[in-house]
Amino acid sequence: MASSRRAAPGQPLWPLRRAILIHGFGGHPLHGWRPWLKEELEKSGWAVSAPFMPDPDHPQCGEWVETISREVGTPTSACALVGHSLGCMAILRYLQTLPAGQNVGPVILVAGFGRDIHKPEMASFCTPELDWDLIRPRATRFVVVHSDNDPLLPLEEGQYVARHLGVELIVKKGMGHFSSSEGTTQLPVVLQKLLEK
Repeated sequence: MASSRRAAPGQPLWPLRRAILIHGFGGHPLHGWRPWLKEELEKSGWAVSAPFMPDPDHPQCGEWVETISREVGTPTSACALVGHSLGCMAILRYLQTLPAGQNVGPVILVAGFGRDIHKPEMASFCTPELDWDLIRPRATRFVVVHSDNDPLLPLEEGQYVARHLGVELIVKKGMGHFSSSEGTTQLPVVLQKLLEK
């Protein structure tokens, strides 16, 4: 029997899409382009959470992965993950913990990295090396976005992640580290990729 549920204007039918937005080192969920993205996704009927990651000035990988795991709950393809900077590495570490047969939906990595960048404050995220063969099947698709003039994580870091995930890198010109201090309060490419069928 067909469902009698009707969507309100601009609202999707089942299943409800979810997005979890993970900020970076020293970051805050309500800074930068995340509030804009949250609002735009909610207009399209998404449920969006942007958790405050534990001790962002002195982050520990295990605590961040645990926070992501708690936010996701049971992984499904209806749940998208969006990371910025260190949040990208935290998402990759989380995906690596999922057992075979479990995956999330799209994963979007903005100004991220996927190897040791030799910053002591991020050391717990960088070793051991990521197991890309474990990570690739844990999402329905990956999108990697990087700027050509990122002062904190050079373009080569985005190229490295995209190459190991087997996807094309989206390069934005002159966007720096995509931070509010550089004037980035909206990031349409992320919204576009999340809303793509």
